[in-house]
Amino acid sequence: MRQMIPAWVEGTLTPVEKLEVHQRGLRHKAVSVFVVRNQEILIQRRALGKYHTPGLWANTCCTHPMWDEDSTACAQRRLQDELGIVALSPEFRGQLEYRADVGGGLVEHEVVDVFVAQAAADLAPKPNPGEVMDTRWLSVAALSAEIAAHPDRFTPWIKIYLREHIHLIFA
Repeated sequence: MRQMIPAWVEGTLTPVEKLEVHQRGLRHKAVSVFVVRNQEILIQRRALGKYHTPGLWANTCCTHPMWDEDSTACAQRRLQDELGIVALSPEFRGQLEYRADVGGGLVEHEVVDVFVAQAAADLAPKPNPGEVMDTRWLSVAALSAEIAAHPDRFTPWIKIYLREHIHLIFA
């Protein structure tokens, strides 16, 4: 089944197939979620079967809303789909835009609604192996140090978020 996502084509928001959006580098809607406990962020390693950036570490979860899907509902859906997390209420923190080459001739040009969800110390993600191959909790300092030491292990967007938009996560 082809997933149609909201993208801007000639200035008009239009449903476009997800792969085509990335092949053409179209500006499109996205959602990113950061699950936080104390001063740690839950990050995930993307499954090897993902069509771009497989095996790289990213924020807790991110996706594209379906056509006419509310961003908050999308954030909750992806927490459940990717990590089996259902008991959290993501809080909208703001919107940002970035453009990044994600390899294989694909480009993410996203207008992202950023959400943060506060987790209890005992939160135990249950990753969907088709989406996520591993998870970890890291402080912002440890994550930044790891990205500096091994940038090739991380998605372009998590690097952008930490470098330019950390104030949205830890407001």
